[in-house]
Amino acid sequence: MTNKLIERKIDSLPPLTEAQKADLERLAAMPDAEIDYSDIPKLTDAQLDGMQRPEFYRPVKKQITARVDADVLAWLKSQGKGYQSRMNAILRDAMLNTK
Repeated sequence: MTNKLIERKIDSLPPLTEAQKADLERLAAMPDAEIDYSDIPKLTDAQLDGMQRPEFYRPVKKQITARVDADVLAWLKSQGKGYQSRMNAILRDAMLNTK
């Protein structure tokens, strides 16, 4: 038996059937209080505290123009290749450790 990979784009999805439309309407009308979560265990505070970003998470980069002191830039560049990534890491650390 061979598995055939089917790739779809959002603008070329097959139309919903009447049964699918009715099911979606029924779910949209259902109040949150009626949703059965019994098969999904509630996460504890310890579990939530231990969560980490996925290993391959890559935030979106945004190009900017920034002015930094010449000696700061020289120090970043003196550390070797990747001074912009180093600068980003320093800023991220400051962001995450600010309360």
